[in-house]
Amino acid sequence: MRPLIVTLDFLEFPPEYTRDGGNRSPRIQLRGLDAASVAVMAFNPFIKACCSFTPWIIWNLPAEPVVPPGIPNGGRTTLPVPSVQGRNDYGITGYTGPNPPDGETHRYQFKVYGLDAILDLPPGSDKHALIEAMRGHVLQFGETVAICTR
Repeated sequence: MRPLIVTLDFLEFPPEYTRDGGNRSPRIQLRGLDAASVAVMAFNPFIKACCSFTPWIIWNLPAEPVVPPGIPNGGRTTLPVPSVQGRNDYGITGYTGPNPPDGETHRYQFKVYGLDAILDLPPGSDKHALIEAMRGHVLQFGETVAICTR
């Protein structure tokens, strides 16, 4: 599998990307991308009830070097880029920013997949359906992390 270099513009979430602030999805930069489409899964492994709590899943993003910030919630988006979003573990279709309990620091992982196809997966699907749909289509993988403290 070819590596994909994934970076965010920050190491600690600015308020605009948290639930306390603007609750906007962050910009994700991709280097070395050579794929037909991109999927992103964000995880918070610090949620005690679940080892892979997922606040955002999105797929069928254009294979471009930047996933732009501020992708609106909803199943299908056209602006700022076309995409399909799934139901996160908050029950929301789209992005939900970090919101750790007061006095805690949580780490958020952004796992990015370069795929060889556009996925035939309906909006609102969950992370398990996305993982199954990606099976056999992953050309590249990369990840990055950021923290949020309250």
